[in-house]
Amino acid sequence: MAADYSPAALLEAETDRLCGRCLDAVDAEDDRFEAAKTIAPMLGAHWRDDHATFGFWTPQLLESGVPPEDVSLELITPTEPVDLSGEPSTVSVRHERVPTRRTGEFTWAAVSGVRPGTRDRLGTLYRLVYPDDDGGTETIGDPLAYSLPFGAYAPPELYDVDRLDRERDDRAYFEALGTDGERIETIDHDGLPRVEPATNLLEIHPGTATESGTLAGLTRRFREIGRKKRAGEPLTPAERNFDGYDGVQLMPIAPITEGDYQPDGFRIEETTPDAGRATVTLCRPELINWGYDVVVYGFGAINPAILGTGRPDELVDFIATLHTLPEPMRVVFDVALGHADTGAVPLLSDEYFQGPGMYGQELEYTQPTVRAILLELQRRKMDWGADGIRVDGAQDFTNWDPETESEWHDDEFLAEMDAVTQTVAGTEYRPWMIFEDGRPWPEEDWELASTYRELIREHPHAFQWGPVTFAHNTPAILTFWARKWWRVREVAEMGGQWISGVANHDTLRRGAQVEVGEEWNATQENPYLAETLPETIESAYNNPAANVLFYAFLPGVPMEFLNATMRAPWDFVRDTDDTWNVKVVGEAAYFVDWRVPADRFDDPAHFTRLKDLGFETREDLQEFVHALASTVELTDYDLDRMAEILSTLSPPIADGEPTAADLEAFALAWMRDVADYCNLSNWTDEQDSDRTAFDRRVRQFRHDRPWLRHDLREDDVFGRRHPADGTVLYYGLRRAPDGSEDLLFVANMEGQPATVTPTELLDATVGGWKRALSTPGLEEPIAELPVELADSEAVVFSRRRQ
Repeated sequence: MAADYSPAALLEAETDRLCGRCLDAVDAEDDRFEAAKTIAPMLGAHWRDDHATFGFWTPQLLESGVPPEDVSLELITPTEPVDLSGEPSTVSVRHERVPTRRTGEFTWAAVSGVRPGTRDRLGTLYRLVYPDDDGGTETIGDPLAYSLPFGAYAPPELYDVDRLDRERDDRAYFEALGTDGERIETIDHDGLPRVEPATNLLEIHPGTATESGTLAGLTRRFREIGRKKRAGEPLTPAERNFDGYDGVQLMPIAPITEGDYQPDGFRIEETTPDAGRATVTLCRPELINWGYDVVVYGFGAINPAILGTGRPDELVDFIATLHTLPEPMRVVFDVALGHADTGAVPLLSDEYFQGPGMYGQELEYTQPTVRAILLELQRRKMDWGADGIRVDGAQDFTNWDPETESEWHDDEFLAEMDAVTQTVAGTEYRPWMIFEDGRPWPEEDWELASTYRELIREHPHAFQWGPVTFAHNTPAILTFWARKWWRVREVAEMGGQWISGVANHDTLRRGAQVEVGEEWNATQENPYLAETLPETIESAYNNPAANVLFYAFLPGVPMEFLNATMRAPWDFVRDTDDTWNVKVVGEAAYFVDWRVPADRFDDPAHFTRLKDLGFETREDLQEFVHALASTVELTDYDLDRMAEILSTLSPPIADGEPTAADLEAFALAWMRDVADYCNLSNWTDEQDSDRTAFDRRVRQFRHDRPWLRHDLREDDVFGRRHPADGTVLYYGLRRAPDGSEDLLFVANMEGQPATVTPTELLDATVGGWKRALSTPGLEEPIAELPVELADSEAVVFSRRRQ
């Protein structure tokens, strides 16, 4: 046994106090939601110096009539070191149960003899247990857990988060918040500071951003960049792609669903209840997921698949590293609480769900305790130290009205999310608030009807994803910049509080889903951007002219997706769903055309699983996934019928007639191979020095001119040449509000080369213009003389007035 062993025991007096506080909250509030908001922070497991408190919302126990005395708190404490970064391990544990107390819908226990987790040690695992009608045991987990080292379907860990907060390396960053005027946009009506917007954002998917696919890997990358900048050493071309931002937006890092083919994260091998001992097998999950298949359960914790050490400290280390760089960077969390994956059903009580929906399960926001717990989960997630929050799919926070048989947007709940405060390193503040909201999406007219401003009107400090940023934009297709001109004009006129740019996790995936017919190729459809499909999509989402447009002219906060900046592939990789994986592969069928040139496929390092299934050439794979995509729609996703139709192709996935199981095995191999292929370690050494240096200069241009974030003024100009004459030519003139500088912008967004005289486009003939920025390869342009601009070339001239 460990040296600090003492038997677990219920602390009667402290447990009574927990029950009393719960009753007081209920008695003090007429409104059930307000009472639940008081109780929610007490729920979960909290370490209190020498003991722990545990609180669970357990309405299912009342519904099923389980007597309070039958419910115990099961405690599993390792008695030997556990390697959380390696293979499954079998270890000896203390296996104990202590009684609990019930107050209405809540179950409580204060317990001594338990151990909190730390950076170096696994803490006590816990859950509620009670007998079922068949003589077995039912369990209830903790949706508000701080640590889930073995995944959402294994017992959570008691963790000392207060210690982690006390020891963080960026305390000074938070202590200065609101005191020196930096990083503060507004002071809210109650006196709390709200973090100001970043100048620009880098969106990162932790699972593919580094070779390790972990937050620790990202931390090492940023630490090395910080070291080099302090030492005055040059950055590599790949490192430049991480630099020049003052904000990072992480794609969702919450615990996610798991497929049936995933190994169990926790399994009791044998137990001796009377002696309080057991042997358990523990396994840190290796899940591949884009991040949005959340189960809500454990949302405040971190997906253990992206923790190389299995410790929550890894996230705090990452945040502290960014906060303490020579040029500090904000951290924005992507919060997906507008839905739950169907894998959440066995983890949460029925009260959490309205029923099935587009993304799995619709959440029941009108249930007072659910409403309060969701807000508490948001608070706990953000209290790891984030500066900003991006609310995914804000249009999806809806409730059903049976009288009108329609859904209504729960904007009051979004307002509650906006009001949540964070406390980090002793400093209370509100984060920078960003909503992704495309309402009336998914209505058929959403692309025309959406204003992307509904929540800005309600919350004047908030930002939204703008129209050119939203999911369905495909700049690799010729005439995109002509067709989207009306939306780009909106960015100019009212985009000061929009997230802008065309490259993010949604748009990059959509671009590779565009169907490619037998006679279709890049030279026919877009003869100016690039010669091949892979080069076309790379150029479209890391487009020099578009970068200059959003950084050096238009308002808002430009955001880039790291995979796009690296000109690397991306798709919604997910090996966590054995129900819809085949359909998702069907939607991604043209990924092969857009993203996989033959030489890449032939590389022995890539697509090893698919090659093992028999796909020897890119053409073999291309033919099969195209056919697979057609059968998904033809059969309404009937896997057996799909397998029957595909058998006519003699696909290599089966020795004889393919079966539904063969299709599922193919989809799993696809997901894992594509995830490996998209890992940016494959593209690090291929970065072009001139291009990455240019991209870095463009970002610096924005940082040097913070006034560009705001909407164009009446005396500013933004136009498009008409008639087009084969070229989508944008041009504009902006004036610094203090009169110090004028900027003249011209760009060939797409089409034939065009020769123009920049000053004549804008009637800006007064001299003094000097080149401030131009795309690589463009000869030294002069504003008053003709300039030839090829597709994706742009130039910005500056004129100083003071």
